[in-house]
Amino acid sequence: MNDTQKPNTSLQELKDQYEAARGKHLKLNMSRGKPSPGQLDLSNELLGPLDSFLTEDGTDARNYGILDGIPECRTLFADLLGLDRDRMIIGGNSSLSLMFDTVAALCLFGTGGNRPWQHYKYAGTPVKFLCPSPGYDRHFRICEELGIEMIPVPLSSEGPDMDLVTDLVRQDPLIKGMWCVPLHSNPEGVCYSDRVVEQLASMETAARDFRIFWDNAYGIHHIYEEVTLMNILDACEKHGHPERAYYFFSTSKITFPGAGVALIASGPDNIRELKGHMSAQIISYDKLNQLRHVKYFKTPDNIRAHMARLADELRPKFDLVLSKLEAELRGTGLASWSHPKGGYFISLNTLPGCAKRTVELAGEAGVVLTDAGATYPYGRDESDSNIRIAPSYPSLGELDAAMDIFILCIKIAALETNKK
Repeated sequence: MNDTQKPNTSLQELKDQYEAARGKHLKLNMSRGKPSPGQLDLSNELLGPLDSFLTEDGTDARNYGILDGIPECRTLFADLLGLDRDRMIIGGNSSLSLMFDTVAALCLFGTGGNRPWQHYKYAGTPVKFLCPSPGYDRHFRICEELGIEMIPVPLSSEGPDMDLVTDLVRQDPLIKGMWCVPLHSNPEGVCYSDRVVEQLASMETAARDFRIFWDNAYGIHHIYEEVTLMNILDACEKHGHPERAYYFFSTSKITFPGAGVALIASGPDNIRELKGHMSAQIISYDKLNQLRHVKYFKTPDNIRAHMARLADELRPKFDLVLSKLEAELRGTGLASWSHPKGGYFISLNTLPGCAKRTVELAGEAGVVLTDAGATYPYGRDESDSNIRIAPSYPSLGELDAAMDIFILCIKIAALETNKK
Protein backbone atom coordinates (compact mmCIF):
# COMPACT_ATOMS: atom_id res chain seq x y z
CA MET A 1 0.00 0.00 0.00
CA ASN A 2 1.07 3.60 -0.63
CA ASP A 3 1.51 5.74 2.53
CA THR A 4 -0.28 8.84 2.07
CA GLN A 5 -1.80 15.50 6.87
CA LYS A 6 -4.91 16.91 6.11
CA PRO A 7 -5.94 19.02 3.12
CA ASN A 8 -5.59 22.76 3.37
CA THR A 9 -9.03 23.27 1.82
CA SER A 10 -11.74 23.91 4.40
CA LEU A 11 -14.62 21.53 4.92
CA GLN A 12 -17.07 24.17 3.68
CA GLU A 13 -15.10 24.70 0.48
CA LEU A 14 -15.08 20.95 -0.12
CA LYS A 15 -18.82 20.73 0.48
CA ASP A 16 -19.41 23.57 -1.99
CA GLN A 17 -17.46 21.59 -4.60
CA TYR A 18 -19.44 18.50 -3.69
CA GLU A 19 -22.81 20.24 -4.15
CA ALA A 20 -21.69 21.48 -7.56
CA ALA A 21 -20.76 17.92 -8.54
CA ARG A 22 -24.02 16.51 -7.21
CA GLY A 23 -25.94 19.09 -9.22
CA LYS A 24 -24.67 17.45 -12.41
CA HIS A 25 -26.86 14.38 -11.67
CA LEU A 26 -24.22 11.95 -12.86
CA LYS A 27 -24.73 8.18 -12.99
CA LEU A 28 -21.32 6.53 -12.79
CA ASN A 29 -20.86 2.94 -11.65
CA MET A 30 -17.62 1.51 -10.24
CA SER A 31 -19.27 -1.11 -8.04
CA ARG A 32 -18.21 -4.34 -9.77
CA GLY A 33 -15.42 -5.54 -12.01
CA LYS A 34 -17.47 -5.66 -15.19
CA PRO A 35 -15.67 -5.76 -18.53
CA SER A 36 -16.29 -2.69 -20.64
CA PRO A 37 -17.98 -2.84 -24.06
CA GLY A 38 -14.53 -2.33 -25.63
CA GLN A 39 -13.20 -5.41 -23.84
CA LEU A 40 -16.21 -7.48 -24.87
CA ASP A 41 -15.85 -6.41 -28.49
CA LEU A 42 -12.48 -8.16 -28.62
CA SER A 43 -14.29 -11.52 -28.41
CA ASN A 44 -17.09 -10.88 -30.89
CA GLU A 45 -15.67 -13.28 -33.47
CA LEU A 46 -16.31 -16.10 -31.01
CA LEU A 47 -20.03 -15.68 -31.79
CA GLY A 48 -19.65 -16.69 -35.42
CA PRO A 49 -21.05 -19.94 -36.84
CA LEU A 50 -19.27 -23.24 -36.16
CA ASP A 51 -17.86 -25.03 -39.18
CA SER A 52 -18.55 -28.39 -37.52
CA PHE A 53 -20.41 -29.64 -34.47
CA LEU A 54 -18.18 -32.66 -34.00
CA THR A 55 -15.60 -32.81 -31.20
CA GLU A 56 -12.20 -34.43 -31.65
CA ASP A 57 -13.56 -37.79 -30.44
CA GLY A 58 -16.48 -37.64 -32.90
CA THR A 59 -19.18 -36.58 -30.43
CA ASP A 60 -21.92 -34.32 -31.79
CA ALA A 61 -21.68 -31.30 -29.48
CA ARG A 62 -25.38 -30.54 -30.04
CA ASN A 63 -26.43 -33.69 -28.21
CA TYR A 64 -26.15 -35.19 -24.74
CA GLY A 65 -22.92 -36.60 -23.34
CA ILE A 66 -19.43 -35.91 -21.97
CA LEU A 67 -20.23 -34.73 -18.45
CA ASP A 68 -16.68 -33.54 -17.74
CA GLY A 69 -16.33 -31.45 -20.91
CA ILE A 70 -15.12 -32.08 -24.43
CA PRO A 71 -11.53 -33.41 -24.56
CA GLU A 72 -10.08 -30.57 -26.63
CA CYS A 73 -11.44 -27.94 -24.23
CA ARG A 74 -9.94 -29.73 -21.25
CA THR A 75 -6.66 -30.00 -23.14
CA LEU A 76 -6.63 -26.29 -24.04
CA PHE A 77 -7.04 -25.12 -20.45
CA ALA A 78 -4.83 -27.85 -19.02
CA ASP A 79 -2.01 -26.66 -21.29
CA LEU A 80 -2.70 -23.00 -20.47
CA LEU A 81 -2.74 -23.48 -16.70
CA GLY A 82 -0.42 -26.45 -16.20
CA LEU A 83 -3.19 -28.81 -15.09
CA ASP A 84 -4.03 -32.46 -15.76
CA ARG A 85 -6.92 -32.64 -18.23
CA ASP A 86 -8.04 -35.97 -16.72
CA ARG A 87 -8.44 -34.32 -13.31
CA MET A 88 -10.61 -31.50 -14.60
CA ILE A 89 -14.28 -30.81 -15.27
CA ILE A 90 -15.38 -28.10 -17.69
CA GLY A 91 -18.63 -26.81 -16.26
CA GLY A 92 -21.03 -24.12 -17.35
CA ASN A 93 -20.32 -20.43 -17.65
CA SER A 94 -19.67 -19.67 -13.97
CA SER A 95 -16.82 -20.69 -11.67
CA LEU A 96 -18.87 -19.19 -8.83
CA SER A 97 -21.56 -21.80 -9.50
CA LEU A 98 -18.94 -24.55 -9.40
CA MET A 99 -17.67 -23.19 -6.09
CA PHE A 100 -21.15 -23.05 -4.58
CA ASP A 101 -22.00 -26.54 -5.81
CA THR A 102 -18.74 -27.94 -4.45
CA VAL A 103 -19.19 -26.43 -0.99
CA ALA A 104 -22.85 -27.52 -1.00
CA ALA A 105 -21.84 -31.09 -1.93
CA LEU A 106 -19.41 -31.20 0.99
CA CYS A 107 -22.16 -29.94 3.29
CA LEU A 108 -24.61 -32.58 2.03
CA PHE A 109 -22.37 -35.58 1.42
CA GLY A 110 -18.95 -34.95 2.94
CA THR A 111 -15.78 -36.11 1.21
CA GLY A 112 -13.36 -39.00 1.52
CA GLY A 113 -15.65 -40.93 3.83
CA ASN A 114 -15.84 -38.09 6.38
CA ARG A 115 -19.07 -36.74 7.84
CA PRO A 116 -21.14 -34.27 5.82
CA TRP A 117 -20.37 -30.76 7.00
CA GLN A 118 -24.03 -30.04 7.74
CA HIS A 119 -23.83 -32.64 10.53
CA TYR A 120 -21.80 -30.15 12.58
CA LYS A 121 -24.25 -27.35 11.89
CA TYR A 122 -27.17 -29.43 13.17
CA ALA A 123 -25.11 -30.40 16.21
CA GLY A 124 -24.70 -26.71 17.03
CA THR A 125 -21.02 -26.50 16.08
CA PRO A 126 -20.92 -25.28 12.47
CA VAL A 127 -17.80 -25.79 10.40
CA LYS A 128 -15.52 -22.85 9.74
CA PHE A 129 -13.67 -21.33 6.79
CA LEU A 130 -10.58 -19.15 6.86
CA CYS A 131 -11.15 -16.01 4.81
CA PRO A 132 -8.11 -13.92 3.80
CA SER A 133 -9.33 -10.33 4.04
CA PRO A 134 -9.95 -7.99 2.35
CA GLY A 135 -11.37 -10.58 0.00
CA TYR A 136 -14.09 -11.49 -2.46
CA ASP A 137 -17.59 -10.76 -1.15
CA ARG A 138 -19.21 -13.58 -3.12
CA HIS A 139 -17.01 -16.18 -1.44
CA PHE A 140 -18.27 -14.86 1.87
CA ARG A 141 -21.85 -14.97 0.61
CA ILE A 142 -21.52 -18.71 -0.12
CA CYS A 143 -20.45 -19.32 3.47
CA GLU A 144 -23.33 -17.25 4.85
CA GLU A 145 -25.85 -19.04 2.66
CA LEU A 146 -24.65 -22.47 3.81
CA GLY A 147 -24.23 -21.63 7.48
CA ILE A 148 -20.43 -21.78 7.57
CA GLU A 149 -18.66 -19.65 10.18
CA MET A 150 -16.02 -17.32 8.74
CA ILE A 151 -12.69 -16.40 10.33
CA PRO A 152 -10.90 -13.38 8.81
CA VAL A 153 -7.18 -13.77 8.18
CA PRO A 154 -4.94 -10.76 7.39
CA LEU A 155 -3.14 -10.53 4.06
CA SER A 156 0.46 -9.54 3.52
CA SER A 157 2.23 -8.82 0.25
CA GLU A 158 2.96 -12.55 -0.07
CA GLY A 159 -0.48 -13.89 0.77
CA PRO A 160 -2.36 -14.80 3.95
CA ASP A 161 -0.68 -14.60 7.37
CA MET A 162 0.65 -18.15 7.39
CA ASP A 163 1.72 -18.13 11.04
CA LEU A 164 -1.92 -17.56 11.97
CA VAL A 165 -3.26 -19.95 9.33
CA THR A 166 -1.03 -22.84 10.35
CA ASP A 167 -1.83 -22.35 14.04
CA LEU A 168 -5.58 -22.25 13.44
CA VAL A 169 -5.82 -25.28 11.14
CA ARG A 170 -3.58 -27.35 13.38
CA GLN A 171 -5.65 -26.67 16.49
CA ASP A 172 -9.28 -26.63 15.31
CA PRO A 173 -10.82 -29.68 13.55
CA LEU A 174 -13.90 -27.61 12.69
CA ILE A 175 -11.86 -25.48 10.28
CA LYS A 176 -12.71 -27.35 7.10
CA GLY A 177 -11.90 -24.90 4.36
CA MET A 178 -10.14 -21.76 3.19
CA TRP A 179 -10.79 -19.32 0.37
CA CYS A 180 -7.82 -18.19 -1.73
CA VAL A 181 -7.59 -15.80 -4.67
CA PRO A 182 -3.88 -16.43 -5.22
CA LEU A 183 -3.00 -14.12 -8.11
CA HIS A 184 -3.91 -10.41 -8.41
CA SER A 185 -6.33 -11.00 -5.53
CA ASN A 186 -9.69 -9.28 -5.22
CA PRO A 187 -9.34 -6.48 -4.15
CA GLU A 188 -5.75 -6.14 -2.86
CA GLY A 189 -3.91 -7.42 -5.94
CA VAL A 190 -1.81 -9.74 -3.78
CA CYS A 191 0.14 -12.51 -5.54
CA TYR A 192 0.90 -15.54 -3.38
CA SER A 193 4.61 -16.36 -3.04
CA ASP A 194 6.01 -19.83 -3.58
CA ARG A 195 6.67 -20.01 0.17
CA VAL A 196 3.00 -19.42 0.96
CA VAL A 197 1.81 -21.97 -1.59
CA GLU A 198 4.24 -24.55 -0.19
CA GLN A 199 2.99 -23.89 3.34
CA LEU A 200 -0.64 -24.21 2.32
CA ALA A 201 0.10 -27.49 0.60
CA SER A 202 2.20 -29.01 3.37
CA MET A 203 0.71 -27.74 6.66
CA GLU A 204 -0.76 -30.11 9.21
CA THR A 205 -4.51 -29.79 9.70
CA ALA A 206 -6.69 -31.11 12.50
CA ALA A 207 -9.50 -31.78 10.01
CA ARG A 208 -8.81 -34.73 7.73
CA ASP A 209 -11.20 -33.22 5.19
CA PHE A 210 -9.70 -29.72 5.16
CA ARG A 211 -10.03 -28.20 1.67
CA ILE A 212 -8.54 -25.15 -0.04
CA PHE A 213 -10.80 -23.37 -2.53
CA TRP A 214 -8.26 -21.98 -4.98
CA ASP A 215 -10.10 -19.37 -7.06
CA ASN A 216 -7.52 -18.46 -9.70
CA ALA A 217 -9.93 -15.97 -11.27
CA TYR A 218 -7.17 -13.59 -12.42
CA GLY A 219 -4.52 -16.21 -13.19
CA ILE A 220 -3.72 -14.73 -16.62
CA HIS A 221 -5.02 -11.18 -16.08
CA HIS A 222 -1.68 -9.36 -16.06
CA ILE A 223 -1.76 -5.60 -16.71
CA TYR A 224 1.63 -4.20 -15.77
CA GLU A 225 3.74 -7.24 -15.09
CA GLU A 226 3.39 -10.96 -15.62
CA VAL A 227 3.54 -12.90 -12.36
CA THR A 228 4.04 -16.64 -12.05
CA LEU A 229 2.18 -18.74 -9.52
CA MET A 230 3.25 -22.09 -8.10
CA ASN A 231 0.84 -24.88 -9.04
CA ILE A 232 -1.15 -25.65 -5.89
CA LEU A 233 -2.28 -29.09 -7.09
CA ASP A 234 1.28 -30.20 -7.82
CA ALA A 235 2.44 -28.84 -4.45
CA CYS A 236 -0.35 -30.64 -2.58
CA GLU A 237 0.45 -33.91 -4.30
CA LYS A 238 4.16 -33.51 -3.56
CA HIS A 239 3.40 -33.07 0.13
CA GLY A 240 1.06 -36.05 0.33
CA HIS A 241 -2.25 -34.19 0.19
CA PRO A 242 -3.47 -34.77 -3.39
CA GLU A 243 -7.12 -34.02 -2.52
CA ARG A 244 -6.50 -30.88 -0.45
CA ALA A 245 -7.24 -28.24 -3.10
CA TYR A 246 -10.04 -27.47 -5.55
CA TYR A 247 -8.80 -25.26 -8.38
CA PHE A 248 -11.28 -22.93 -10.14
CA PHE A 249 -10.93 -20.82 -13.30
CA SER A 250 -13.22 -19.27 -15.89
CA THR A 251 -13.23 -17.13 -19.00
CA SER A 252 -15.81 -14.73 -17.53
CA LYS A 253 -13.43 -11.77 -17.82
CA ILE A 254 -11.64 -13.21 -20.86
CA THR A 255 -14.53 -13.61 -23.31
CA PHE A 256 -18.11 -13.00 -22.16
CA PRO A 257 -19.35 -12.92 -18.55
CA GLY A 258 -22.38 -15.17 -18.40
CA ALA A 259 -21.40 -16.90 -21.65
CA GLY A 260 -17.89 -18.20 -21.05
CA VAL A 261 -16.64 -21.53 -19.74
CA ALA A 262 -15.56 -22.47 -16.22
CA LEU A 263 -13.56 -25.34 -14.82
CA ILE A 264 -12.71 -27.15 -11.62
CA ALA A 265 -9.59 -29.28 -11.19
CA SER A 266 -8.53 -31.33 -8.20
CA GLY A 267 -7.19 -34.69 -7.07
CA PRO A 268 -8.56 -37.87 -8.69
CA ASP A 269 -10.80 -38.85 -5.77
CA ASN A 270 -12.33 -35.38 -5.53
CA ILE A 271 -13.05 -35.30 -9.27
CA ARG A 272 -14.63 -38.75 -9.11
CA GLU A 273 -16.86 -37.65 -6.21
CA LEU A 274 -17.88 -34.45 -7.95
CA LYS A 275 -18.75 -36.22 -11.18
CA GLY A 276 -20.94 -38.58 -9.20
CA HIS A 277 -22.87 -35.70 -7.66
CA MET A 278 -23.07 -33.82 -10.97
CA SER A 279 -24.49 -36.87 -12.75
CA ALA A 280 -27.62 -36.51 -10.61
CA GLN A 281 -27.87 -32.84 -11.53
CA ILE A 282 -26.97 -32.57 -15.21
CA ILE A 283 -26.25 -34.83 -18.18
CA SER A 284 -23.73 -32.49 -19.81
CA TYR A 285 -22.78 -28.83 -19.83
CA ASP A 286 -22.85 -26.59 -22.92
CA LYS A 287 -20.51 -28.40 -25.29
CA LEU A 288 -21.27 -26.00 -28.14
CA ASN A 289 -19.89 -23.15 -26.08
CA GLN A 290 -16.85 -25.22 -25.18
CA LEU A 291 -16.33 -26.00 -28.87
CA ARG A 292 -16.69 -22.32 -29.80
CA HIS A 293 -13.98 -21.36 -27.33
CA VAL A 294 -11.63 -24.06 -28.60
CA LYS A 295 -12.12 -23.15 -32.26
CA TYR A 296 -11.74 -19.45 -31.53
CA PHE A 297 -8.59 -19.63 -29.37
CA LYS A 298 -7.01 -22.85 -30.69
CA THR A 299 -3.86 -22.55 -28.56
CA PRO A 300 -2.75 -21.21 -25.16
CA ASP A 301 -0.51 -18.70 -26.96
CA ASN A 302 -3.57 -17.24 -28.68
CA ILE A 303 -5.28 -16.86 -25.31
CA ARG A 304 -2.21 -15.05 -23.96
CA ALA A 305 -2.20 -12.72 -26.99
CA HIS A 306 -5.88 -12.01 -26.37
CA MET A 307 -5.11 -11.19 -22.73
CA ALA A 308 -2.40 -8.75 -23.86
CA ARG A 309 -5.06 -6.89 -25.87
CA LEU A 310 -7.35 -6.85 -22.84
CA ALA A 311 -4.49 -5.45 -20.75
CA ASP A 312 -4.08 -2.67 -23.30
CA GLU A 313 -7.76 -1.81 -22.75
CA LEU A 314 -7.47 -1.84 -18.96
CA ARG A 315 -4.08 -0.18 -18.43
CA PRO A 316 -5.14 3.43 -19.25
CA LYS A 317 -7.98 3.14 -16.73
CA PHE A 318 -5.72 1.87 -13.96
CA ASP A 319 -3.17 4.56 -14.91
CA LEU A 320 -5.88 7.22 -14.60
CA VAL A 321 -7.07 6.05 -11.18
CA LEU A 322 -3.57 5.74 -9.77
CA SER A 323 -2.44 9.11 -11.16
CA LYS A 324 -5.52 10.84 -9.67
CA LEU A 325 -4.88 9.28 -6.27
CA GLU A 326 -1.21 10.28 -6.41
CA ALA A 327 -1.97 13.86 -7.47
CA GLU A 328 -4.73 14.50 -4.94
CA LEU A 329 -3.98 12.32 -1.92
CA ARG A 330 -0.28 11.57 -1.83
CA GLY A 331 1.22 13.04 1.35
CA THR A 332 -2.14 14.02 2.84
CA GLY A 333 -2.38 11.08 5.24
CA LEU A 334 -6.02 10.59 4.19
CA ALA A 335 -5.66 7.37 2.24
CA SER A 336 -3.38 4.58 1.12
CA TRP A 337 -3.90 2.32 -1.88
CA SER A 338 -2.59 -0.73 -3.70
CA HIS A 339 -0.52 -0.78 -6.89
CA PRO A 340 -1.69 -4.02 -8.51
CA LYS A 341 0.25 -5.75 -11.25
CA GLY A 342 -2.93 -7.17 -12.73
CA GLY A 343 -6.49 -8.21 -11.97
CA TYR A 344 -9.50 -5.94 -11.89
CA PHE A 345 -9.34 -3.84 -8.74
CA ILE A 346 -7.50 -1.21 -6.72
CA SER A 347 -7.89 -1.45 -2.96
CA LEU A 348 -8.01 1.83 -1.04
CA ASN A 349 -7.95 2.42 2.71
CA THR A 350 -9.35 5.67 4.10
CA LEU A 351 -8.71 6.92 7.62
CA PRO A 352 -10.43 4.63 10.15
CA GLY A 353 -14.14 5.29 10.37
CA CYS A 354 -14.40 6.97 6.97
CA ALA A 355 -15.13 4.28 4.38
CA LYS A 356 -18.91 4.03 4.83
CA ARG A 357 -19.31 7.79 4.83
CA THR A 358 -17.15 8.09 1.71
CA VAL A 359 -19.25 5.51 -0.15
CA GLU A 360 -22.46 7.19 1.05
CA LEU A 361 -21.36 10.62 -0.15
CA ALA A 362 -20.21 9.24 -3.48
CA GLY A 363 -23.54 7.46 -4.02
CA GLU A 364 -25.49 10.64 -3.35
CA ALA A 365 -23.36 12.37 -5.98
CA GLY A 366 -24.03 9.67 -8.57
CA VAL A 367 -20.93 7.47 -8.16
CA VAL A 368 -21.85 3.92 -7.18
CA LEU A 369 -19.15 1.96 -5.36
CA THR A 370 -19.06 -1.48 -3.78
CA ASP A 371 -20.51 -1.24 -0.26
CA ALA A 372 -17.93 -0.42 2.38
CA GLY A 373 -17.24 -3.54 4.38
CA ALA A 374 -18.16 -5.90 1.54
CA THR A 375 -14.55 -7.08 1.31
CA TYR A 376 -14.75 -8.59 4.81
CA PRO A 377 -16.75 -11.57 6.16
CA TYR A 378 -20.27 -10.58 7.28
CA GLY A 379 -19.61 -7.11 5.78
CA ARG A 380 -17.74 -6.15 8.95
CA ASP A 381 -14.63 -4.07 8.36
CA GLU A 382 -13.72 -3.30 11.98
CA SER A 383 -11.68 -0.25 10.99
CA ASP A 384 -14.30 0.96 8.47
CA SER A 385 -11.55 1.89 6.05
CA ASN A 386 -11.44 -0.41 3.00
CA ILE A 387 -13.03 0.51 -0.34
CA ARG A 388 -12.72 -1.49 -3.54
CA ILE A 389 -12.29 0.51 -6.75
CA ALA A 390 -13.35 -1.20 -9.98
CA PRO A 391 -12.06 0.86 -12.95
CA SER A 392 -12.88 -1.56 -15.78
CA TYR A 393 -16.42 -0.68 -16.89
CA PRO A 394 -16.63 3.15 -17.18
CA SER A 395 -15.18 5.00 -20.14
CA LEU A 396 -12.07 7.07 -19.48
CA GLY A 397 -14.16 10.24 -19.41
CA GLU A 398 -16.63 8.73 -16.94
CA LEU A 399 -13.82 7.35 -14.82
CA ASP A 400 -12.12 10.75 -14.71
CA ALA A 401 -15.33 12.40 -13.45
CA ALA A 402 -16.02 9.58 -10.99
CA MET A 403 -12.53 9.75 -9.47
CA ASP A 404 -12.81 13.52 -8.94
CA ILE A 405 -16.01 12.98 -6.97
CA PHE A 406 -14.63 9.96 -5.11
CA ILE A 407 -11.50 11.81 -3.97
CA LEU A 408 -13.61 14.80 -2.91
CA CYS A 409 -15.74 12.44 -0.80
CA ILE A 410 -12.66 10.94 0.85
CA LYS A 411 -11.56 14.43 1.92
CA ILE A 412 -14.99 15.43 3.20
CA ALA A 413 -15.44 12.21 5.17
CA ALA A 414 -12.02 12.64 6.77
CA LEU A 415 -12.68 16.24 7.84
CA GLU A 416 -16.16 15.39 9.13
CA THR A 417 -14.71 12.57 11.22
CA ASN A 418 -11.95 14.79 12.62
CA LYS A 419 -14.57 17.38 13.70
CA LYS A 420 -16.42 14.85 15.85
